[in-house]
Amino acid sequence: MAPGSGRTGGRTFSGVKPTGHLTLGNHLGAVRGWAERDQYRTEALFCVVDLHALTVEHDPARVRRLSRQAATVLLAAGLDPERCTLFVQSHVDEHTRLSYLLECTATDGELRRMVQYKEKGARARAAGESVRLSLLTYPVLMAADILAYETDEVPVGEDQTQHVELTRDLAVRFNQRYGHTFTVPRATRPPVAARVRDLQDPGSKMGKSGAEAGPGVVFVLDEPDVVRRKVMRAVTDSGTEVRYDRAAGPGVANLLEVLAACAGGEPAELASAYSSYGALKRDVAEAVVELLRPLRARHAELAADPGHVDQVLREGAERARAVARPVVDRAYRAVGLLPRG
Repeated sequence: MAPGSGRTGGRTFSGVKPTGHLTLGNHLGAVRGWAERDQYRTEALFCVVDLHALTVEHDPARVRRLSRQAATVLLAAGLDPERCTLFVQSHVDEHTRLSYLLECTATDGELRRMVQYKEKGARARAAGESVRLSLLTYPVLMAADILAYETDEVPVGEDQTQHVELTRDLAVRFNQRYGHTFTVPRATRPPVAARVRDLQDPGSKMGKSGAEAGPGVVFVLDEPDVVRRKVMRAVTDSGTEVRYDRAAGPGVANLLEVLAACAGGEPAELASAYSSYGALKRDVAEAVVELLRPLRARHAELAADPGHVDQVLREGAERARAVARPVVDRAYRAVGLLPRG
């Protein structure tokens, strides 16, 4: 059946940036929900946002490799091309076409206030690196990603909420200036998403960018023994009591949240079953290994047939283009640009 047919939940857009290997945090916090819920509930589009990977220094071959790997992992995690649209951002020109119109709608001040620009720009300057203009403007490209598809819902974590708010502001401003053109989307929080923290630094999220060798980051394609080793070396807290207290014991709380997300249950209730950190870590490690086992197996099958993945992405781009092109053409007409001959 065609993606989206028979659904009444509106349209959802989500993306993953190929700046690193996908982590357990990415899977539990977003991807699993896309596969188990969003592709059935709404007309869903999932995008490997490769253009966003160009805002910082990068290796072209690595971007290509990680883009393909990200798409393959998403399919292995359960995204069904018969139920959703999976594609690569740079394969659909409407993203960049619309981005320029939105740059003409956004202001310098509101982009410079974006938290991620401030943080990443500061890190680049501290390292003696130049700050690319695209780092400043990429939230506008993100807005184009969303608005091109008349998106109703954007499932995001806390760190991306500001970007969706900017998207809403730009949509409203454009509509007011040039007539109703865009659907104004809303940010949604997945109802059962887990917030997985770095196993060595439970005060930080388990991020993929620049953390390939990080001992506290579990990647979805890690071998089982690697997963076990990382979990068994996870930071815990002073004392010996296993209890769920995010403020007082973030290390143990993180392990309990991972166990709850993988195996079910509530973290506070799970804590009562353990009298030692070692036993908790062993159970967390096995729960993670078992959760990722089918994903890793399916990924191996798909990676052995890259032609199939290419076909999925090609067909996904065609469907995405069919949705986005009329919207972007309408925006071009609205601002006063001559239609193509």
